[in-house]
Amino acid sequence: MQTDGVSFSSFGFDPAIMEGLDAIGFDKPTPIQQQIIPYILQGKDVIGCAQTGTGKTAAYLLPVLQRILSHPVKGINTIIISPTRELALQIEQQLEGFSYFINISSLAVYGGTDGIEWEQQKRALTQGVDIVVATPGKLISFLNMDIVPVSQLQHLVLDEADRMLDMGFFDDIMRIISYLPAKRNTFLFSATMPPRIRELSRKILNQPQEVNISMSKPAAGILQVAYNTYDKQKTPLLISLIADRDLPSILIFASTKIKVKSIYRELSAAGLNVGDIHSDHEQNVREEILLKFRNRQLRILVATDVLSRGIDIENINLVVNYDVPHDAEDYVHRIGRTARAERTGIAITFINEEDQYRFSRIEKLIDTTILKQQPPAEFGAGPVYDPSAVKMKPRRKPGPKPGSKRHKKN
Repeated sequence: MQTDGVSFSSFGFDPAIMEGLDAIGFDKPTPIQQQIIPYILQGKDVIGCAQTGTGKTAAYLLPVLQRILSHPVKGINTIIISPTRELALQIEQQLEGFSYFINISSLAVYGGTDGIEWEQQKRALTQGVDIVVATPGKLISFLNMDIVPVSQLQHLVLDEADRMLDMGFFDDIMRIISYLPAKRNTFLFSATMPPRIRELSRKILNQPQEVNISMSKPAAGILQVAYNTYDKQKTPLLISLIADRDLPSILIFASTKIKVKSIYRELSAAGLNVGDIHSDHEQNVREEILLKFRNRQLRILVATDVLSRGIDIENINLVVNYDVPHDAEDYVHRIGRTARAERTGIAITFINEEDQYRFSRIEKLIDTTILKQQPPAEFGAGPVYDPSAVKMKPRRKPGPKPGSKRHKKN
């Protein structure tokens, strides 16, 4: 969604930045860009709460580039921390586009590199690039070596902060901040705003301005449909829905990498052009698969939630939730991969008996009743949708299962 009557020229950006925006086709700012860019240009700390696809990356990159041009420093000017290597690389790519006509240097720092890349990253950090985009663990390893010139740092950006905390990076973030000068601007971006994000913001931000953009509502252009299915019906139904349809780009989310692998094998055996992405793949393989999917060399991609936030893949026609997400918010992020920039798209969710209550929570969150239907007759009847009859299974306490060899009565 774009904002009428406002253009990027109204922010007073340097002509070289405007030239970069023109070259990549950026015309009007999105609502989050319109609200956040002025705050950052004024030197204020910012909390930005927005779901994927709202343009938050440009909301902080563009004013940071402007401030670097206006007030260059010796050493690293800006550090951007992201939860995954994929997101770090995406931010770096977008940064390269915006700064194409500007003499500003940047570097992506992440794990999984070989010795040659590690030496290249070390050398670049030692010399002091303007902007570093990094994953937490890798950045700490370099900061521990005392080779990173951060004494003049002006900006710290935490992107996808809620996902970083979900991944257990709170202590790592605080450790990184311990190396940085206290006098700096900090910008925190998060798709959700749970209490621990509030706690983090109180610790590291100074009187921040807060911008909240449509956090929990799917885009209006998404047609949302659900099927009541038993687990054994899911894959045959999935194949029938996508095999002969004119849907050039399909993204399928499953809850575990074991399911991702299984779905990939079955779709591949059905003769479909499919790839899968999960943590068991080497990083270079994951990047190659993502590139093929972006370039439409792969029609179908099966993935875990590592892709549901932050990975910018345009023109996805269909998102399939093979499993109902555990988090209601994650549903919004998953289906937010389609219907980007006022386009239309389809989101299909398979609901088994155990997931019915969880799906009802999603409908409550987005304040929408989603059309639910039975599978076609040839697949047999699915379960009746009645979330009130489904009880959530309590989590078993840690320890050996009853009846196992390790379990003994006292």
